[in-house]
Amino acid sequence: MGIYEVPAAISSANDFESKLELLKNIKRSFSVFRIDCGSCNGCEIETFAAITPMWDPERFGFKLVANPRHADILLCSGPVTRQMYYPLLRAYEATPDPKIVVALGACGSTGGIFYDAYSVWSGVDKLIPVDVHIPGCPPHPASIIYGLAMALGLIDQKLHKVSFEKEDELPSLVEDSILGDTLFERDLLVHAKRLMSYVFGRKLYDKFITAAKTAKDRKNPLEVKELITKAAQAEEDPRYAQCLGILYNEIYLKYVGRSDELLIDSEKIWDKAEKW
Repeated sequence: MGIYEVPAAISSANDFESKLELLKNIKRSFSVFRIDCGSCNGCEIETFAAITPMWDPERFGFKLVANPRHADILLCSGPVTRQMYYPLLRAYEATPDPKIVVALGACGSTGGIFYDAYSVWSGVDKLIPVDVHIPGCPPHPASIIYGLAMALGLIDQKLHKVSFEKEDELPSLVEDSILGDTLFERDLLVHAKRLMSYVFGRKLYDKFITAAKTAKDRKNPLEVKELITKAAQAEEDPRYAQCLGILYNEIYLKYVGRSDELLIDSEKIWDKAEKW
């Protein structure tokens, strides 16, 4: 069994200019065929972890395919064993030209700890031309995605250097807490989002802060209660009205001193039930 020689037609179709042209065409989306050349399955586990929703590689266009004839990129893992010699070559020749070959992990790059074993051919680049090496034993899912994205130029598209050295304006400062304790605003926002979800919770938070800010003495629960009640009664949506009362009862009063006499009846705070 001799060392594989890349056919002239495949070699000429995979020159530098052709691969650059390929990168221009697949920057938005690329198909990857994975071939196990004899690995311990460590790289495979990390590869399959990388394609889960947790890492969401499809935001970069990374998608695995089941046939090398559909692939732009050949992802090779493990040292090339004697049994996988011909399957690797068949997959390489079946992948359309031009193609990108990636050696995944320490074994794919150099043969790893098996580089001099009697049953392996060492790294993938000993048999076929390799364009990208992703080291690791095994490489982390983030490393796999980062390596592919770097090779395809995706990182350069998404990262832009921004310098603030010559900026005339200072960044906007965080506003002072209306109660002198920023933990109040934190808890208020968290509870608002818990009540009405992320987007509408933010709107609820803004409504409460806007009403409470108009108080002459923001730590006076009677004055703030009156303002929150007026804001709730002015609402067209009873859900906002009820949640304003809940924020006053459960968050505001916790910081200024809770008393049953100061509680707002959130069920009766809104008096436009006839519209609903």
